[in-house]
Amino acid sequence: MEKQQLNRFVSKYNLAGLVESVKWESKDGSLTTSFISDDKSVLGSVTMKEFEGDDAEFGVYDTTKLSKMLSVLGNDVDFSISDIDGKAVSLKFKDKSTSVNYMLADLSVIPNVPDLKQLPDFNAEIKLDSNFISTFIRAKGALQDENNFTFTCKDNKGTIVLGHSNINTNRINIDVDCTCEGDVNPISYSATYLKEILVANKEATDATLKISSQGLAHISFSIDNYESNYYLVEIQS
Repeated sequence: MEKQQLNRFVSKYNLAGLVESVKWESKDGSLTTSFISDDKSVLGSVTMKEFEGDDAEFGVYDTTKLSKMLSVLGNDVDFSISDIDGKAVSLKFKDKSTSVNYMLADLSVIPNVPDLKQLPDFNAEIKLDSNFISTFIRAKGALQDENNFTFTCKDNKGTIVLGHSNINTNRINIDVDCTCEGDVNPISYSATYLKEILVANKEATDATLKISSQGLAHISFSIDNYESNYYLVEIQS
């Protein structure tokens, strides 16, 4: 398999090291993981289709270490799962001259991810085109200390603000192409996670960020053989 395919899968949930411990599930030719951040402000799932691997589920405790170990290999690698008595214990990767053995974690130490069975009504939809994606990434880089972004909509005119406050502050306002069901009072989510989500899916040409005044935002991407879903939980200011 191509190592780059696996790197893309990892990047879409690892989010530059913000999410480390996850369960991978290989089933029916696909590789899937569900994840939740340590601060519980983001959760989601990533699926890579056309994955060549035996059906199994296993715990990856330190994703950053796995990525660093994979970096020593060439792009074309052989992949296999080592097991003892039917239980996966390590992942093995090998190129022409180098092999990597990554020890797996017991699933009991992997955080449980809640199943979002009942989603609230989303009363705002924001179009995320390539221009917005690049603008938001640059804006977060300019205001690195701003951990949150705030969305507000009045008269169907939506704005995303970094540095939102009732007092005079450094801030960046981004007008967005949105559809809102009535006015939306200011509601905040993690700008740190949104920025890394956009970076991990920067090859997307368009997507939709759905926002609920009840405190949940949802964004999904379908790119090549990858499907990613992210849910952001409201940050109380």
